[in-house]
Amino acid sequence: MAFEGLSDRLESAFKRLRSKGSLNENDVKEAMREVRLALLEADVNYKVAKDFTNKVTERAIGAQVMESLTPAQMVVKIVNEELTALMGGTGSRLASAAHGPTIVMMCGLQGSGKTTHCAKIARKLKGEGHRPLLVACDVYRPAAIKQLQVVGEQVDVPVFEMGQIDPVEIAENAVRHAKDHGYDYVFIDTAGRLHIDEALMQELQNIKSKIHPHEILLVVDAMTGQDAVTVATGFNDALGIDGLVLTKLDGDTRGGAALSARAVTGKPIKFVGTGEKLDALDYFYPDRMASRILGMGDVLSLIEKAEMTLDEKKAEELEKKLRKSKFDLNDLLDQLQQVRKLGSMKDILSMLPGVGNKLRDVDIDERQFDRVQAIIRSMTPQERAKPEIINPSRKRRIAAGCGMQVEDVNKLLAQHRQMLKMFKQLNSKGARRRMGRMGGFNAFGS
Repeated sequence: MAFEGLSDRLESAFKRLRSKGSLNENDVKEAMREVRLALLEADVNYKVAKDFTNKVTERAIGAQVMESLTPAQMVVKIVNEELTALMGGTGSRLASAAHGPTIVMMCGLQGSGKTTHCAKIARKLKGEGHRPLLVACDVYRPAAIKQLQVVGEQVDVPVFEMGQIDPVEIAENAVRHAKDHGYDYVFIDTAGRLHIDEALMQELQNIKSKIHPHEILLVVDAMTGQDAVTVATGFNDALGIDGLVLTKLDGDTRGGAALSARAVTGKPIKFVGTGEKLDALDYFYPDRMASRILGMGDVLSLIEKAEMTLDEKKAEELEKKLRKSKFDLNDLLDQLQQVRKLGSMKDILSMLPGVGNKLRDVDIDERQFDRVQAIIRSMTPQERAKPEIINPSRKRRIAAGCGMQVEDVNKLLAQHRQMLKMFKQLNSKGARRRMGRMGGFNAFGS
């Protein structure tokens, strides 16, 4: 995941600070030297890293920090605040036009994920009750129009296209079409190049001057490191962008683009792509990202993801069952499926305070959860509802049906009995409602 190396280096620097009862100016400056090196290794722009550590140092050597009972914690607090400010301070949402559709012009280099992220953002807005329209204005790249149609169909958002004619004409007609048919967001998927060139910028400027977009979003591949900052600066100087969309923030990237791009361009990061799937897109919150970088977790994002993903009706049904100390293998299968929708277990646990950094070298076998589901699906409805009837011959049949060993079936049944015992104990202690809300997480982690 992004920022892993940076998080480790920062944690190491702060650990040395915490080991000292009191701090002097040299302690702070030494720690900031380590922080600056960590930022540079994470591909943060040199000037951005220097300005950042200078600001932190200036605040940290003040009397209020030095005379504090917990000076190291105060320094971490300052770093957290300055990281948040560096990435924009507060989250920034898309503009919303007072009249007519909001026109969003998407631009970026070829291969940055521009077309896919048109669909990702449209999908997110549709889930919030909007009526987005995708517009195919990339008329040069082979199969670009078809790609937009495919992803548009996958997210159930219509695509406006007129073939390989003048992109300016397509954009103008698309806006008229949106007004006539009641679409409230229009996403113009423009052409990209392998590098910034005069022809590309002229075309984008022509489209901008004709349709007057409310937002110009630049899609930047976070894995390109320092090049991402160069690209962002080039597009901003030539076109005047309004915001950034960072892609591949889930990959093996050092994350410097997220910290540098906003500082260099002065434009906010509005969305971050966190995976290849079309639902792998999040709004960008600088304060939450800063907390994750510093190993403080991101509970708010986890809660929001759970609220959007998990089935509230099923949670209520589970609560009623747990009130009666009932939890069969159908319930376990359902809870596994619910939590799997949230993403990988490593991603989920990394959002919990104090857990993320400890998981750096832990190998969580996600396939184990698929094996558990396969075993349960090999059972008959009666066996799932009443696991106690599963005798040795049934175990052999179940194991053969899912390609597992009888030992694997025994292990699952033993875990289920332990969970049921735990639920009964908690139920007797008056923790019914809490377990009803969190049953999926406990079942999944047992």
